[in-house]
Order: sequence, then C-alpha cells, then structure tokens
Amino acid sequence: MTLPLLRLVFAAGSVQARLRRYLPRIMRVLAPQRPGLPALFAELQRIESDLAYRTRFFAGLNAAVAERNAERIAELEALRTAVDQLRNLVHPAKTTTPAPAHMPHN
Repeated sequence: MTLPLLRLVFAAGSVQARLRRYLPRIMRVLAPQRPGLPALFAELQRIESDLAYRTRFFAGLNAAVAERNAERIAELEALRTAVDQLRNLVHPAKTTTPAPAHMPHN
C-alpha cells in the first residue's frame, strides 16, 4: 500500500514541476496569494510617487504619534496620582514635628 502512495506523491511532484516550467502563468494563478497586499502595495507606491499625498500622509502620521504620546503621558500622570493616593491610604501621613535642618528628611 505504501509503494503506490509514494508513486502517486512522486508523480504529483513531477507534474507540478513540469507545470511550473512550461505554464508559469497558470501556476501563478493557482498559487495562493495573500489578500490585501496589492492594495497596501498601491498605497506605498502612491506615498512614494505623489509628493502632496506623501506630505498629507506624514502629517497625519505625525499627528497620530503625537496624540498617542499625549495619551500615554496622561495615563502615566493618572497612574502616578493613583499610586500617591494608595500610598496615603496605606501609610497615612503622620503629623510630626519637622526634622532639624541638619538631618535629612525621609
């Protein structure tokens, strides 16, 4: 049973190799392609070739990066505020006399 299966596999491989050699267009059509790549490639070509479009694209990209950075800074500030509130909740500030000037304050 194994020998006929091997013969079939080798025959299929031989047919595929011959098709690739003699009918490359058919093999290109039959080969699986990723969807969406032509659209992305067209977008990249437009960015490279159209100066006005490139300018608008990079301006939008810069604005998006600046907006993301502003959001991250705002989240960091909110996190710092929450950490301070949690510290005050866990270890409330004690009213003590201030330390003398020559001693460091912790």
